[in-house]
Amino acid sequence: MTILFILAGVIIVLLFLFKNLKGKLISVAIPQEDSSSEHFLQGKISLLTYNIAGLPQGISAAKLPRKLSIAEIGEKIEPFDIVNVQEDFNYNTAFYSKNLHPYRTDTKGKIPVGDGLNTLSKYPIIEYRRIPWRHCSGPDCWTVKGFTFAQIQLAHQVTIDVYNIHANSSDVARAARARRENFRQLANYINEHSVDRPIIVMGDFNAHYAYKRDNLHEFLLTTGLSDGWVQYLRKGVFPEVIPKFIAQHMLSLNNETESLDKIFFRSSKNLKFQPVDYQVEIQHFTNDEDQALSDHLAVSMKLDWTWED
Repeated sequence: MTILFILAGVIIVLLFLFKNLKGKLISVAIPQEDSSSEHFLQGKISLLTYNIAGLPQGISAAKLPRKLSIAEIGEKIEPFDIVNVQEDFNYNTAFYSKNLHPYRTDTKGKIPVGDGLNTLSKYPIIEYRRIPWRHCSGPDCWTVKGFTFAQIQLAHQVTIDVYNIHANSSDVARAARARRENFRQLANYINEHSVDRPIIVMGDFNAHYAYKRDNLHEFLLTTGLSDGWVQYLRKGVFPEVIPKFIAQHMLSLNNETESLDKIFFRSSKNLKFQPVDYQVEIQHFTNDEDQALSDHLAVSMKLDWTWED
């Protein structure tokens, strides 16, 4: 009988200890801070847009060997959270070979069937679409250029719409007319599919505020977007139109000069963006001899975001 009392006492003690331990184990497995509002309602994202000059060797405007250079680009974009690239045509396998982003869009293919547009992200890409332009001119009609739509999840129940664009090139009248229609097509799509949504639009716009035939102001007005370069570095002051505009060489740009490659953003009622940095990436994307890896300079921007109920 004594033994039975001792066993019963041991069982009671063990049950008491297990109950306390169970509570402690649950609190460790599901930390309180993981479900706190602070964790989900604010954050930072770094953005990059880069035309990587992925046309076949021999017809690409970039001087360095394309396969090796594009593989190096794929490795060097790793620090950025969301990356849009253009002209990712013939060397996508090399581009992705050294890249560590967990979410990457599948290439549409080489020219002439591909659009050269891809998005890489450290956040889940939960929806993706490719839309071709309805207007083009000259060599831009030789492949299926256009824009893409991606919905990306920043946090639990917090998503943003990210657009990647490669507009019609050249400043001759016919090309500029096609480019204006590109922006109108994209604006109409945004106004139909991203109503009241937080948006990032970044890519190779092939357009300048300083060029009288471009309609970037119209595009911003009809979509409610803000230009990160203009808002952050120029304090809201747009470049003036230059009557006899001639674009600078793309590798000679810096933070003070307007680039073809742009990053636009728009807050929503609940999600607020605040730009905290903008850079024309002059040094980051070079080889060991300080030669640019593409015929464009990448453009980056950092945004703080806050969710407000």
